[in-house]
Amino acid sequence: MGDKEQSGPGELRYYRLSEIEEKNSFKSTWIIIHNKVYDVTKFLEEHPGGEEVLREQAGGDATESFEDVGHSTDAQEMAKDMIIGELHPDDREKISRPEETLATTLHQEPSSWGHWVLSLLAAGVVTLMYRMYSNESQ
Repeated sequence: MGDKEQSGPGELRYYRLSEIEEKNSFKSTWIIIHNKVYDVTKFLEEHPGGEEVLREQAGGDATESFEDVGHSTDAQEMAKDMIIGELHPDDREKISRPEETLATTLHQEPSSWGHWVLSLLAAGVVTLMYRMYSNESQ
């Protein structure tokens, strides 16, 4: 099971990613937002966006989805009551690396194409300026 943080009363428990992934079922739904673990099982039917939205994120990192929606302050306050622990520090890199790798790959391909277009455009502008300067000199 999860490791406990030694901090006294009201301490949060650390959960391993494998434990959180196991909670992806119809009986239990846990998600991760900003490295905090939320048990949203009892909130599924009340979720304004529908329970499917939460079930799609179950067992994994829902930080990006949560932020993209732009939840209200009230929703953020409600979410605090569902925190049951934190993602174990050793597992935090496991949830952020795949997204960063994908984002890096997606940004590299268009930029190399963009360099060609930018280079051709610059060459065209230089040629046009040269012709205009040559005509003015004559």
